[in-house]
Amino acid sequence: MEKLREKGDLPTKVPSHEVTYCRLRDMILFGQLAPGQAVTIQGLAAMLDAGMTPVREAIRRLTAEGALALQGNRRVLVPVLTRSQMEELAFARATIEHKLASLAAPRITAQDVIALTRIDDDINAAIAAGDVNAYLRGNFRFHFTLYERAEAPILVAMTHTLWLRFGPSLRVVCGRFGTLNLPDRHDEALAAMRAGDADALARAVEDDIAQGVEQIRLSLDSPEI
Repeated sequence: MEKLREKGDLPTKVPSHEVTYCRLRDMILFGQLAPGQAVTIQGLAAMLDAGMTPVREAIRRLTAEGALALQGNRRVLVPVLTRSQMEELAFARATIEHKLASLAAPRITAQDVIALTRIDDDINAAIAAGDVNAYLRGNFRFHFTLYERAEAPILVAMTHTLWLRFGPSLRVVCGRFGTLNLPDRHDEALAAMRAGDADALARAVEDDIAQGVEQIRLSLDSPEI
């Protein structure tokens, strides 16, 4: 008799509500929904090509995470980031991501450095081409590929939530200033990885965050962005 597969060998299907959540999350994270832009729930369902039930569930989860806010007439929007909120997010990101980089450093392999270098090459190409979407997606991949090596799932989950609230404003900055001055201290981070220097890696990550925060500060010509 043929041996049955182990449970882990069986293909798993991602539930439709989880797919819808991830797609809507990415629309927010990478700025496809601009801060303050109200959309109807029915409009989101059409954009996502999804049913109303999974869309409502995705909205519920993202509202709980602070990435969406409910409005009247069945509308939702990405909250406009205030100056005080930006400073809170900057503090939280610098603190948590510094720790993640420190934890990841001793676990980084030569293969990890090669993979991260390739991601950074793609980011540099996106900056040179003025491709904001590719930059944002590549920047996200670089940071979270690094953070996953920390083996600290609670901190990584917290960081995902912080990026959801920070990302839309970074997209606004990209639209105003273009890609040439976007935050990218990845060369320093990669050099620290090759040297096995955990402190230098954590500093490079913190400096990268600070550069992005400063770009948002410079773009603030009103109390909100």
